[in-house]
Amino acid sequence: MSVTQESVDVFTERFVDALNAAAMIAMASVGHRVGLFDAMADGEARTSAELAEYAGLNERYTREWLNAMTVSNVVEHEDGRYRLPEAHAACLTRAATPNNLAVYAQYMPLTGTVEDDIVRCFTDGGGVPYERFGRFHEVMAEDSGQTVLPALFDHILPLADGLEARLEAGARVLDLGCGRGRALMLMAERFPASSFAGYDLSAEATDWARAETKRRGLTNLTFEVRDLATYDVDAEPSAFDLVTTFDAVHDQPRPMALLRGIRRTLRDDGIYLMQDIAGHTHVDGNRDHPIGTFLYAISTMHCMTVSLAQGGDGLGTLWGEELAGEMLRDAGFASITVHHLEHDPQNAYTVARP
Repeated sequence: MSVTQESVDVFTERFVDALNAAAMIAMASVGHRVGLFDAMADGEARTSAELAEYAGLNERYTREWLNAMTVSNVVEHEDGRYRLPEAHAACLTRAATPNNLAVYAQYMPLTGTVEDDIVRCFTDGGGVPYERFGRFHEVMAEDSGQTVLPALFDHILPLADGLEARLEAGARVLDLGCGRGRALMLMAERFPASSFAGYDLSAEATDWARAETKRRGLTNLTFEVRDLATYDVDAEPSAFDLVTTFDAVHDQPRPMALLRGIRRTLRDDGIYLMQDIAGHTHVDGNRDHPIGTFLYAISTMHCMTVSLAQGGDGLGTLWGEELAGEMLRDAGFASITVHHLEHDPQNAYTVARP
């Protein structure tokens, strides 16, 4: 089959567009982190000097960022003044939470910090450990702050019939791969008769969670540093009424051991609530996935590699709902119901019972 110049030109244009889009994402991450989008949320037109002074930033860097945002049609520019349109502010400012797309822009620069390590893995195998990802738990906390936290009580917990009544009466709850534990904190505040525990491999995340729990005065919530690779053996039998995992199964070193441990630690009438990535197990099913390329990239640069770094399975971000269902059944769950919530197209929410 001969290559036509037209096909070359079409792909070249697509690739150049992608380069510009990637540059826009990098600049959006910076703008989010330094607060420039928030400073422009009022829709006022300002010069770069006025905006820099207003935001407490360096003018020269602010001006160059504004120019990048202008040519990418994120910011408007006229007569030396820059303005963030209201429709764009609705997608890019902290006030727009849970719809702040700038939060997700941070993943690309963050994963880019380990590119050299990933390149080595392509030849040597192995993986890149969690501690190489400096801001990962901070960014994940922002991410869950948009997907899980705002919907926790109105949409997520009600997926499991009777769950809220049990929490009101007093239940024992465990969150595995809890990160900074923000969902647990909300539940501990809402349901004081229940007791809550969070396990995570990261000492940095659990230290932050303990400090924040103490600051909030929560006495029904504890955190532990735990390696979940052998949780099928380490789990306390029939100990919990509810176990949750929020975006935590697919990057475990031994996800099957985790799921078996969850079944082991649940009481016979217990509930397992799992949030994980929505998608298909086989790549052809993800061709039309709205963020499929992004998810496979994040998998390569983080989720798969942190599992492999622990000698794990490297399941990958898009392990898929089909495989998830098979693994839950193999772990001993008899009832498995998958839900998709309108506010969160990125994730699937599964309620599993023994």
